[in-house]
Amino acid sequence: MFSKINSSLKIIVSVSLFLLIIIIMFYLNLDLRFIAIITVVVGYITNIYLSVISLIGMIPVLGPFIIKILSIPFFWFMNLLGSLTSLYAMKKGYTRDLITHRFVISTFLLGIVIGYILGQLVPFK
Repeated sequence: MFSKINSSLKIIVSVSLFLLIIIIMFYLNLDLRFIAIITVVVGYITNIYLSVISLIGMIPVLGPFIIKILSIPFFWFMNLLGSLTSLYAMKKGYTRDLITHRFVISTFLLGIVIGYILGQLVPFK
């Protein structure tokens, strides 16, 4: 029980420090593109986004619901991206590339769904 509290405390401190650094960069009037790149790179390296999502998921009743709401637009975006590139490919006449592209996108989304299901079945400590 205390390990979860200690882990949550580490997450809260790291997220707070991350936000403080972003606020300081805004205060110093750094370029917005630079702040965005630093935020994405540091967030990806430290898995801070996963930490924030896990904190939201720990909220007793609303947490899992919020996580589902946040994850559904990702699938919509991937579907939109596939449709737009398919439209472009059809206009240019790349039918073979279109089939390959749709297969890769479908495989990617299926992998995400299988990973989610396995993540729910296998306990993570």
